[in-house]
Formats: sequence, structure tokens, C-alpha cells
Amino acid sequence: MLNQATLITAALFGGRLVQGFYLPGVNPHSFTEGAPVKLKVNKMTSVHEEYPIEYYRLPFCQPEEIKLEHENLGEFLSGDRIESSPYRLEMKKDMYCEQVCTSNVGRTETPGVSPNKLVRAIRRGYHNNWIVDNLPSASKSEDETTTYTRYFQGFPIGFVDPKEQLSYVYNHVNLEIEYHEVERIATAEKEYRIVRFTVEPFSINHDFTPAFADDDGEDSSSSFKIASIENPIASCDENRNEKAHTSFFMVTHNGHGPQLASGKVLFTYDVIWKENKEVSWASRWDIYLSMNNAFPDKVHWLSVTNSLVIVLVLTTMIAAILVRNLRRDYDRYSRVSTSDVERNEDLEETGWKLVHADVFRPPSYPMMISVFVGTGVQLLSMASATIIFAVMGFLNPARRGSLVMALLILYVVLGGVAGYVSARMYKTFKGKNWQRATFVTAFGFPSITFGIFFLMNLLAVSKDSGDAVPFSKMVVLLLLWFGISVPLVFFGAYLGFKVDAVEFPVNTSNIPRQIPDQPWFMGSTFTALVSGVMPFGACFLELFFIMSSIWMDQYYYVFGFLFLTFVILMVTVAEITILFNYFQLCGEDYHWWWRSFMNGGATALYVYLYSFQYFKQLESNSVATYILYFGYMALICFGLFLISGSVGLLSCLYFNKKMFGSIKID
Repeated sequence: MLNQATLITAALFGGRLVQGFYLPGVNPHSFTEGAPVKLKVNKMTSVHEEYPIEYYRLPFCQPEEIKLEHENLGEFLSGDRIESSPYRLEMKKDMYCEQVCTSNVGRTETPGVSPNKLVRAIRRGYHNNWIVDNLPSASKSEDETTTYTRYFQGFPIGFVDPKEQLSYVYNHVNLEIEYHEVERIATAEKEYRIVRFTVEPFSINHDFTPAFADDDGEDSSSSFKIASIENPIASCDENRNEKAHTSFFMVTHNGHGPQLASGKVLFTYDVIWKENKEVSWASRWDIYLSMNNAFPDKVHWLSVTNSLVIVLVLTTMIAAILVRNLRRDYDRYSRVSTSDVERNEDLEETGWKLVHADVFRPPSYPMMISVFVGTGVQLLSMASATIIFAVMGFLNPARRGSLVMALLILYVVLGGVAGYVSARMYKTFKGKNWQRATFVTAFGFPSITFGIFFLMNLLAVSKDSGDAVPFSKMVVLLLLWFGISVPLVFFGAYLGFKVDAVEFPVNTSNIPRQIPDQPWFMGSTFTALVSGVMPFGACFLELFFIMSSIWMDQYYYVFGFLFLTFVILMVTVAEITILFNYFQLCGEDYHWWWRSFMNGGATALYVYLYSFQYFKQLESNSVATYILYFGYMALICFGLFLISGSVGLLSCLYFNKKMFGSIKID
């Protein structure tokens, strides 16, 4: 279930590095000829329904003992449910129409009658996600003229006939596995490594008679001979001297037709081994990560170029407006009045110097803004470290759940950063209730996150979804929170309160200065809306690919582009916030603390609005999907609000200290 202007040009990275490179992270598994090769099954997913289904919740063939094979907590949190299967594979041994089991998949599909579970899953567009040697299955489909292979989202469990509006199940699969020989010494036994795994599904109405009495859908995989097929297709004909694998022509011209998703169904499979000398084991994931070049690199380069243009425009504006105006202001404020006329002009002058005694006055709700900034810096550090590790190749796709685990562990470990920043900010604002501030920092954002996660998990349980996290894993999350994160927050807060508060270059008066009336275009709402547009424009192209990775089970591994976009986004937020901060102070409005935070965080509002547009691609009208999607997107955008808001506030704080520290105050 389940969370982004570079200071140097993208040319310094090079195209290949910008895509991110892949460190396998696991030892290659070599097989001798005839050695067993495990085929594992994962949750079934759909782009039309955000709740996956565990594989064996549908009436598919089961092994004698279903073994759950998980490596880390991240797999559970990301919804993976990897289990054993009854499919038998042996290295370099082709198989022809091997029988798995017969299963009663449910009642006949009839208008006005509630369909069986399998029919409902087919109509919702669910896909199988099988795994061989840690490689996910690609999906191969063909018709009379073309053949197409897709390297994401697995392969469909069935299809709906557009004319008859009946559901058919794919009860036969061709397992095409490519391998290459491992270099070896002359005396060693030959070994092979798997570099491709493709599944081509077929729907075949086998006319069969059970070889023995099975128990109404019970798994019959203990025997290779499950049933006797009458009038079989060529690949299933035992009396045929010349063996042939199942093909599209063979299936569509046998006169049997496809298999309805009802009644007794015989499940079969072919295994086709092909040698591939061109693909090395270390690069076998490349075609998956690029999705067979479904989106060329130039799309990402266009995104980065678009972002760089926005940053250059902003930087030019700052150079033209701020630098020129500030230089003029410095000259005016630093000169010494020598006549009565100049003294009278000084009394009538306007501008940001007049608010020097109020500019660093503590904001309203100092505890809240301190907690927001502390949490934002923690999330910013977590996101930055995760992206850097990903760019370096440590978060590879072969280790499922590694990205989620990295985010979780980094967030927990960086609790001390949140405590330190919030405590020092709160001390700077002369806050006295430091225990409460630290408590809110330790439990505020994590409580919101865990509360939403818990409610979504209850909804997943009610939907019998494979995404539902077991209670034992929830306990582990609580232990990480209370056992590691909370103590680190309090330790960081202790250090933050021990150090000196942030020093300001000017003193604050006891009596607040009256703020003159402001024009409508300098109102907080308008400036926030304008401030959020340019940072969003700098990242929205890359945002599409990130959303597709989260909600449509597509691979996203161009972390180099993500790193560039993330840096550009943060720089854009800082620049646009500083620009509006200067205009605000020139209008003698010194309430900039919250304004700068809201201006920086406004980008999150546009991301959330964009999520409404993106939701149309999911083609789902389920109430549960609406709750899941918009609930998690609200949480993600709140986190982005804290990150970008903190960047905006800290940038303005640095700018204001420099600006007021450079003039002489009488």
C-alpha cells in the first residue's frame, strides 16, 4: 500500500548514471542441468482495483504445503505475499502440456446471479505475478499478426469476451525461460543462470476425464497424470511422436474454444528453455526497469530541462529584482544624513528596514511551527538519504521491500534530527514548555501516519485484500516507533535545548509595530497559491512516473532523474519563497514566519489536486478504492507540505539574517 534547480547541470551526470545503476545485492543462483527451479506466486493486482488479492484466495491449483517466503518487513508493508506453487520446473528440461490439477472454479456465469470469485476477479482486471529465480514474470500476448511482451503488471488471469460478455480463464501457460551458461573451469559441471522469464497465457477448453476421483477442486498435484484429455491439441497429445509446444495457432484452430471461468477446469503448462548469450545475469533486470523502453529517456530529460528552465527564470528574477533592489536599499540605508532635508526624508522613508525591530518577533503558535519544521527537516533528510542510496544502486529491485525498509529505518533513526531542530526553534521563540513540544514532535506526525495506516489496514482486512498487514507486523512498527524513534527524538531535543538559541542581527522591540494595509495581491492566500505553481511546474512531469509506480505497479528506477528533480524542486521552493518574503517585508509586514512556511508548502496543494486528475487513469469506481487512494495521497501531500514548508521557512530565515545583518541600525 503504499512516499520528490539542480546547482549543476544534468550533463555532469551522463545519461547512464542519471538512470541509476543496479548493484545486484544478491548472489547469483546457478543451476545444473535437471536441477529443480522454483516457481513462486505473488499477490494478484489490478489497475482497476487498488486492493490486491492473495493468490490462493481464488480456486487455483495449490501445492501440498503452501509456504510463505518473506525476507523483510518492507515486503509485508508493500503488500507482497510470495508463496510456493505446484508448478514443477527443471533446468533445461522442456515440458509439454504438463497437468497441474483440476479445480471447480465456481458456478456458471448467469445474468441476474451473483458471479463466482474467479469471474469477479477477471472482470476487475486482476493479473498474476509469478516469480522464477527472483525474476518477475513478463507477459506475452499475440494475435494473428503481432506478438507483444510487457515487462510490468504480470499477466492476466482471464479475459471477458466483448461480444458474449462472458468471462474466460487462462488455464494454460507457456513458461518461457531464457538462460546462459556460466563460465567455468574445464573439470567443473556445467552450470546455468536464468536471465529472462516470460509467461504466455492461453484459455483452452480441455475435454477431459479425471484419471481418478478428486475431491471437488482439491489439489491433485501429487500425480503428473491428472486427467485423460479427449481430442487434445497437438501439445497435449501423448501419442504424437514429434512434440510441439503450445502456440497461438494451435489453440485458436483446435475447435475447442476458450475455457469458461466456471465448473471443472484442467490447468496445464508448457516449459520452454531458450539459451540467451547476450544478456548477462547482472543486467537481467534492465529490460524490466526500462519497461522495454515504454517511456524513452528523452521524456525524463524533457522533465529535467523543463525544471531547469523554471529555475533559471526564477534565478534571473532574483538577480534582477533582489540583488539590484537590495544594493539600492543598502546604499540608501547606510548613508549618513548631513542636512535637515535628508533627515526629514529618512523620517518619511519606507521599506524593509523599518521593521528591523519586529522582523524576528516570535510567530503565533510557536510550538506548532517548531514541530512542523522539525518534522519537515526529518522527512527531508529521510527523502534525501533514500534517493542518494537509490542513485548509488543500493536499493535494487531484486530485494523486494528494500525501498520501504530504507524509508522506515531512516525515518526512525532520524528522529533525533526532528527533536534537535524543533527544540532549537522552540528555544529561539522563547518557548518554556519544552516537554510538551518534544512530546508533540515524537508523537504528532507518526500518530497521524499510523492512524491512517491502521484505518486503511482495517479496510483492507474487510476487503480480504492481500495488502492487509498482520497484527504481528503492526507490533513491530510500534516497537520501532516507541523503542527507537521516540527516545531519539527526546535525545535530540535535549541537545537542542542545551545549545544556544539562534542569534539574530537586530534586537526586537517590546511594542509591536503597526502593519499598514496591504494590497490584495500580497494577501496570504494569493501569495501561497502563486508560490506553489512554479515548484509544481518543475516536478509535475516526473510526478506522473512516480504516481504510476505507486498506484499502477510499474517499475521506477530512474533515481538519477528523481535526484535532479528533487534538488530542483527544493531550490525552486527556496527561491520563490525568498522572493515573496522580500516583497512582504518591503510592504512593512513582518509576519513572515508562517507566511514563508505556507508559501513553501503550497506545492503540496497542487500535487494533491493533480492526484484527482491522475485518479481517472485507475478506472475504478469502488468506494474503498476512493478511500484508499485519496487517504494515502493526503498523507503523502501532508509530508510534502512539511518538507517544502520547512525549506521555505529556513531559506527565508537565512535570507533575513543576512539582509538585516548587513545594514547599520541606529
